[in-house]
Amino acid sequence: MVVTIRDVAKEAGVSIATVSRVINNNYPVKEETREKIERAIEKLGYVPNEIARSLILKSTSTIGIVVPGITNLFFSTMVEEINRTLISKGFTMSLYSTEGDSNMEKIVVNSIMSRNMDGIIAIDPSIENLENGYFKELSKQIPLIIINANTDMNNFNSISYDESVGAKKAFEYLFELGHRRISFIRGDKSLSYDLKEGLYRKFIQENKLEFENIISVGMGNSAEVIEKTGRVCEELLKIGNMGTAVFACNDLMAVGLINACSKLNIRVPEDISVVGFDNTLLSKITHPQITTVDLKMKRIGRTAATELFKMINGKYTKIDKIVYDTKLIVRKSCSEITEAGEDAR
Repeated sequence: MVVTIRDVAKEAGVSIATVSRVINNNYPVKEETREKIERAIEKLGYVPNEIARSLILKSTSTIGIVVPGITNLFFSTMVEEINRTLISKGFTMSLYSTEGDSNMEKIVVNSIMSRNMDGIIAIDPSIENLENGYFKELSKQIPLIIINANTDMNNFNSISYDESVGAKKAFEYLFELGHRRISFIRGDKSLSYDLKEGLYRKFIQENKLEFENIISVGMGNSAEVIEKTGRVCEELLKIGNMGTAVFACNDLMAVGLINACSKLNIRVPEDISVVGFDNTLLSKITHPQITTVDLKMKRIGRTAATELFKMINGKYTKIDKIVYDTKLIVRKSCSEITEAGEDAR
């Protein structure tokens, strides 16, 4: 038998309206009466109708999380922390993947809006919708936080990770190890990839290096990019066109490169050094473990959920911008350039 609000009211000896006030916490109720109702709810095992409750409160206690992919551990690690924080505050989340497509991104956001969710956290959204003002207009309609690598955008509340610092440190680290022929692996259509490529080109120019090699492996935020990177790099390795070190824009691509090297009996790091990015779980479980850049994913996830919660509750509507530093994590996939390594590549 389904327990109704009427049953709770009868058990507690109060009106249905009083029970509703306790459940929705929208009007003051005497503490003695509240405790009586709470005991009745517990005894009967009453579960409020969340749809009806959301209509009354104009709130679903649900946040829409928008990501370009769910198989990239960078996003799933961050989302996991967002979810943990939201649950601690009485909220739940709905996760949407856009596959990096700007039109699909609009479709999922429209779905979130139609479901009357309380806010949106968009992680690494599409360049198109950032630049065409879509998210700027969206921020006027619903509490919104953007998480991405661009620290220059001021049109909405954002939490950024300063990838430029981490990328520069990675390039400098390889340079200090003696590497002068460094390749760069990236994916398609991403502010993050564009930012890193710009830094790579600047690094090459400032250090007057003759070798420049930019490799694009297509969509970079799904597990499929490991295989794609492996295939592309295998062909380049066969013709000796990878240099002595490689910077990969995320750990997935770095793993793909290491797999290709293993297949061709090319040693990492003795023959070629590899740097990844994101410091995901993958970087710790590969052999060798990957030198990578830590973006403080869990901290960013916690902050995004906490700040959005404050916005929803009206404590303030603008946080402007929060920028976190990044850190190079040195592991086993890089070594000093040797004469043998130079000759091999």
